[in-house]
Amino acid sequence: MPSKRAQRSRQTTIKSEVITLTINGKQRELAEEMLLPQLLEQLGIDRRLVAVAHNGDVIPRDRYDRVCLRNGDTVEIVRMVGGG
Repeated sequence: MPSKRAQRSRQTTIKSEVITLTINGKQRELAEEMLLPQLLEQLGIDRRLVAVAHNGDVIPRDRYDRVCLRNGDTVEIVRMVGGG
């Protein structure tokens, strides 16, 4: 079992920190770093109906779970629109 000092040290390194992202050109603050699917869920967006670029790179849908959003990142979310 870790000492109380080690436990306190570990607790201080696991802090939530407000981060700022640019999403579709607008700044937005989040309570902490998160994965891309968590952001889409927070925004009420169905991940199957959008294309996403993270820091200028288009992210394949099967890799969304690997994208961690950090302070200063830029996200562009494009919704699919039907029509004809």
